[in-house]
Amino acid sequence: MATPGKPTGPTAGRGPRDEQRLGATRDLRLLASLWRFVRPYRGLFLLSLLLLPAVSACLLVQPWIVRNVIDNYISAGNTDGMGSWILLFGAAVLGEFTFMYWQHYTSMLVAQKALADLRVELFRRVLALDSSWYDHNPVGRTVTRLTTDVDVINDMFAAGAITILMDVLTLLGIIAIMFSLNAPLALVTLSTLPVLVILIDFFRRKARRNYRWIRERIARINAYLQEAISGIAVVQVFAREKAASAEFDRLNSLHRDAAHRANIYEASLFSIVEALSSISLALILWYGAHLLLGTPALPFSGLGGSMTGASAASSAISFGTLVAFIEYMNKFFIPVRDFSTKYAVMQSALTATERVQEMLELEPTIFSRPGAVTNGTIDTAGDIGNAVEFDQVDFAYVEGEPVLRNLSFSVRRGEHVAIVGATGSGKTTITRLLGRFYETRVGRVLVDGVDVQRWDTRALRTRVGSVQQDVYLFSDTIYNNIAMGNPLVSRERAQEAARMVNAHQFIERLADGYDTMVSERGSNFSTGQRQLLSFARALAWDPSILVLDEATSSVDPATEQLIQQALAALQKGRTSIVIAHRLSTVEQADRILVLHHGELREQGTHAELMARGGLYARLYQLQYQQTG
Repeated sequence: MATPGKPTGPTAGRGPRDEQRLGATRDLRLLASLWRFVRPYRGLFLLSLLLLPAVSACLLVQPWIVRNVIDNYISAGNTDGMGSWILLFGAAVLGEFTFMYWQHYTSMLVAQKALADLRVELFRRVLALDSSWYDHNPVGRTVTRLTTDVDVINDMFAAGAITILMDVLTLLGIIAIMFSLNAPLALVTLSTLPVLVILIDFFRRKARRNYRWIRERIARINAYLQEAISGIAVVQVFAREKAASAEFDRLNSLHRDAAHRANIYEASLFSIVEALSSISLALILWYGAHLLLGTPALPFSGLGGSMTGASAASSAISFGTLVAFIEYMNKFFIPVRDFSTKYAVMQSALTATERVQEMLELEPTIFSRPGAVTNGTIDTAGDIGNAVEFDQVDFAYVEGEPVLRNLSFSVRRGEHVAIVGATGSGKTTITRLLGRFYETRVGRVLVDGVDVQRWDTRALRTRVGSVQQDVYLFSDTIYNNIAMGNPLVSRERAQEAARMVNAHQFIERLADGYDTMVSERGSNFSTGQRQLLSFARALAWDPSILVLDEATSSVDPATEQLIQQALAALQKGRTSIVIAHRLSTVEQADRILVLHHGELREQGTHAELMARGGLYARLYQLQYQQTG
């Protein structure tokens, strides 16, 4: 089974600087991985980006207008012409609102479209993965990838991932304007910036690791919830409510603790930004007052000596400039303050993106190869009389624990073959290999003389119809559960299939007939009725090979009699393989294969095997004694 490549990251022996560089590279790569979903909407995305400088310009011009109004009109005691500046200020505010609205609207429109495509792509990937992958990955964890993780990525856009670019533009613009107004005062105002950068980097590394824990623990919660709720009947039967609640409380506590640490980091960063903002304001008032009054403060002019004479005069500022600095400082720390919140969302989103990307990198090992057989072409090298053939097949789900050992047998077209054996003898594994849900490592499995690895997987699974013991019905109408989206299965064909398995009678008694909605997992039907519907589903597809895996083991005797009557007619002219535990149901089979520990021990008719007095006869006598 192909597994996703391990995320590039720091390894042992690398120093903090290398770790930081690799972490930044990984973040950029993760964000770049989302581009293929944004690309189809790049026109809207480009428009959203072009609106960013317009928003930033409208925001930056406002303090500059205030400075000019104060210095040129209020301080001069002359209001003539001030109205035009007020209108310009209003236009800047209106422009900021308008551009920001459309920028947010277009960015969110791109996000919704792109993430909808991402979720569809993830689901397609999930549908294509091999059965062996699901053997080792809980359903709840997979659901988390398609729901919670994608929602977290959406939160990144909603919180303003793209506006971070605008924030950077705004910060750079503020710094440039502040230095153009007064370089010494700008240096004093920004003196807290190095401390802020160091602290943000510290919390970045802490938060990233913590959000990885949060995503892992929410996946565990979802996996446990899916399992517990699906098995709620068993939990209640064995009075395991308290134990289940205690286990959920343990998993929930682990998630709560990780989320609590994230809150600590976020609150710490937010409070530090607030404190540094206040310190910067105090520095502006202190140093700006000295510049405004022309009194010595710090030796910034010429980087030496007190600020006196021509030096002091050149560094003096107006009252309007001081007000503008305060305004610019407030606007400087607004995105920085918001960044502490956005950064928490970004870290969570990057972790979610990393996990989603891992799933996108998964590749199935079982797929239709170029030139795959789709029309049942017979391999001239094969036995054209055989519908199914197992040729020296070895198979193990876990390395070193073989399930099938050198298994060879064939089933001729139209033959009715039963496979029996003790639990764990490999009966169900045969059906899984026949539909190529798992790949053989040694030997071959052939359908109509063609190795299943050469078949188109869809064509193969359409050709081999299967009815399982555990019937799964979807929350849809009865008709759609029978048709399963096959356009060739008309309502008439579905009804005919239902009649052939004696399901039509109970369906017609329902108020909505074939349009009756099936509850989750078919809970509004009896076990026998669900089994009849599964028969109708398989037969509506008209497979040339019919596999029944313990299909009548959960059916009451009366219903089983109805099914056996239908099967007698259905198996005529159709190859059928019946996996059975109750040997009384296979006595009429053309041939019976007896498995023991994955090996074919006996084969023959019921009478032949009973006369032989071997393994089958002992199993039959044991069952007869238990039921007799």
